[in-house]
Amino acid sequence: MNHKYMVIDDQVHKIHNIVVHRFEVDESEDPDLYAATPLMEWQQSEQGRWVMERAIEKPIWHRNDNWASFGADYAVTAQLRERDYTFWALKWGSI
Repeated sequence: MNHKYMVIDDQVHKIHNIVVHRFEVDESEDPDLYAATPLMEWQQSEQGRWVMERAIEKPIWHRNDNWASFGADYAVTAQLRERDYTFWALKWGSI
């Protein structure tokens, strides 16, 4: 698990950098174009809205080419405070 410490509002918080969502895009000429729909659907879901409201910074998506399937694997990472990370882990579990 990747974490660091950050001062927010004169208090020290343990910050967790975690993967909050994963999905795959099948073989396509422009996988980022096809990733837009699942990214938007996740962002509008209960989990996505919750993460977007509580993330320290805007969540980031990452793409890894999957040479076995000729597609792409995507992961969305977010930085959450300790208390928000605990809630997220209990409600949605690890990805």
